[in-house]
Amino acid sequence: MEMEIKLFIAGCIFLVLAIIMQIVKKKYIKTEKANKVFADVYSWVDTLWTALIIASIIMYFLIQAFKIPTGSMEKTLLIGDHLFAAKCVYGFRVPFTDGKRVLPIKKVKKGDVVIFRCPPPALSPIERAENVKKDYIKRCVALAGDKVEIKDKVLYVNDVEMKEDYVNYEDSEIYRNFNLYESMEEYQKAWEQGEFATLPVAFVRDNFGPVIVPEGHYMVLGDNRDASFDARFWGPLPDKYLKGQALVNYWPIKRIKLIK
Repeated sequence: MEMEIKLFIAGCIFLVLAIIMQIVKKKYIKTEKANKVFADVYSWVDTLWTALIIASIIMYFLIQAFKIPTGSMEKTLLIGDHLFAAKCVYGFRVPFTDGKRVLPIKKVKKGDVVIFRCPPPALSPIERAENVKKDYIKRCVALAGDKVEIKDKVLYVNDVEMKEDYVNYEDSEIYRNFNLYESMEEYQKAWEQGEFATLPVAFVRDNFGPVIVPEGHYMVLGDNRDASFDARFWGPLPDKYLKGQALVNYWPIKRIKLIK
């Protein structure tokens, strides 16, 4: 269950408690001393339900804080960096729908650093069985309809070499191209179904594709290209999993910056 939902439920619980306390006060609180104690406790409960519900609404619709857990986006984002992401920039999420969004401020464009819910193929079998939900952060490098290919670590989109100043390579070794499929149609299908997530890293890390990003999906990669478990492995990112755009790194203080 996502944090904003937990906060909303907790707020509702405290709201119900506040209503019960008012009923109890009218029937059973009679003395001045009891009234004072009740007022102090009620003040805390009333503040909590208000704060929790407001916080849950802000986190669900507008902005959310994230902490970077891995090095997949180095050097752009380091382990332990704290950032704010705008959750409404690609549209306001409609509650109780499968990722539907309305009233987008902008469309996703190449180069955006995006926050998204981890797709099922990116989860381990145990995580899928336990219905684990976690967020990833990667950079969008291609949109629906784009042709994507990686040759000896170099990214090509629509047969044009991409100039990626933000990319970091930790490993000088280049894994050769392994062809496991008889046709590009089979390769495309296997990629879309997330089958590459179970293959050794060497099979797709440095030489990948070509594939076509399907409609309603994005191609997302980590800036730390040699150490990122990304769409090369688990397939194209469905639009419904998109949560927002990373905006600013606010902690540590010495690393405060807009995220580009």
